[in-house]
Amino acid sequence: MRTKKIERVVSPPRPHMVGDGFRVHNFIPSGLQVGFERMDPFLMLDYNSKFYFPPTNEARGVGVHPHRGFETVTIAYKGKVAHHDSAGNSGVIEEGDVQWMTAASGILHKEYHEESFSKAGGDFQMVQLWVNLPAKDKMSPPKYQGIVNSDLQKVELPENAGIVEVIAGEYQGIKGSASTFTPVHLFNAKLNKGGKASFSFPENYNTAVLVIEGNIKVNNSEEITTDSLGLLANEGEAFSVEATDNAVVLILSGAPINEPIAAQGPFVMNTRAELVQAMNDFNMGKFGYLE
Repeated sequence: MRTKKIERVVSPPRPHMVGDGFRVHNFIPSGLQVGFERMDPFLMLDYNSKFYFPPTNEARGVGVHPHRGFETVTIAYKGKVAHHDSAGNSGVIEEGDVQWMTAASGILHKEYHEESFSKAGGDFQMVQLWVNLPAKDKMSPPKYQGIVNSDLQKVELPENAGIVEVIAGEYQGIKGSASTFTPVHLFNAKLNKGGKASFSFPENYNTAVLVIEGNIKVNNSEEITTDSLGLLANEGEAFSVEATDNAVVLILSGAPINEPIAAQGPFVMNTRAELVQAMNDFNMGKFGYLE
């Protein structure tokens, strides 16, 4: 099996605010400075690096907004996020939890800091991914998967190296909790200092690692520091991640869908005509109602 090497290391881009509750670095596509196809099926990766929000009685976050044609995946590392959508789903994403929302044919959504977290203040750290849907599934009914940390499948690594949380896909024969429309692997590697984990994906899968905490080496050589992303080349299959101090690393890899992408704001379709239809449907109230 050939080694999958680091193609490029990307430092965190300049942060920007999404609403008033999310201070994010946009790695995909802006940080990579490439088209959507390079990390297909991952359309967007916004990373709210660890940031302190002071106490407030106001609800910081993002108000009601639509989505169509893809899925949003929110991973909470620090802080708590409350959410509601027009399909009737609501809840709180706590530290360690994952929210996997399939917008598909269309949904209205809002997300904001959970009330007790807002009042106390504290460190806030999150990842939100947008995962594309193939054309045949873009107009399927919306659905929601709320995965609490205790339900995540976890693989203990040998020699006290740490654990790998399997959010989606499969690692060492253990399947993740989330169901996906196309092959997607999404893991949290939580490694102790000196701990190492090995991974293998087909060489055509688009693959990256995001360092949430600590510092790592990939393939015993390439160093990637906290809050930086490593883009892996589409050659070879296997690579290793070693923690040079205690580390948390998000590993993402997926089979490219290889279909045309027409994107505008919160809509991701295959053609311009489908985008126009999405906007018309939204304006006509076909995405439901949400206060």
